[in-house]
Amino acid sequence: MPSRLLYLVRHAEQDRPEEEADTGLSARGRRQATLLGERLRGADFAAVHHGPARRAAETAALVAAALPGVPVYADDRAGDHLPHDTDPAGLPDRYAEFLAAFTERERVDGPRVTAEAVARFATPPDEGDVRELIVTHNFLVGWLVRHALEAPERRWIGLNHQNAGLTVIRYAPGLPPALIAHNDVAHLPPELRATGLPEHYLI
Repeated sequence: MPSRLLYLVRHAEQDRPEEEADTGLSARGRRQATLLGERLRGADFAAVHHGPARRAAETAALVAAALPGVPVYADDRAGDHLPHDTDPAGLPDRYAEFLAAFTERERVDGPRVTAEAVARFATPPDEGDVRELIVTHNFLVGWLVRHALEAPERRWIGLNHQNAGLTVIRYAPGLPPALIAHNDVAHLPPELRATGLPEHYLI
């Protein structure tokens, strides 16, 4: 039976996110990505895909350094976008305020791109076994986990993932998606893991 093993990674720690939206990795982030690459060394990936943001591209490059011969592709579908135009009614105030900050264009474009990502990556392959790695952002990882579990659409909010955390989902014909691993950071020493829940982990 053909199957797709989809490895999802939230990009490693960003450098100075409070100063600029699209910066590369911090020193901690580079170490996180390097250790993730060491963990995945030898995995038979068909490809590594990453979103266009610098933090995602740099994470993918450091991971791919441990995966010689595996092609690396930039893909807008793996970018940082609003996955669903969620109705804020009944949500905690801070989530409602967060959702209200998105523009009308983001409310249209984000779900469209997310649907394209689901159609491309969250399906069984036509034949054979396929293993792919996507270096992306918290929102898309959360949406794909929600999708795999057939949870209500609004449950993508609050599914938070550590930098360089690893999530794995299997897709096979005739079977529901199987969540194999979620937010796994066994490759990171304690000092490179989140020690609390800073603001950006809550949304």
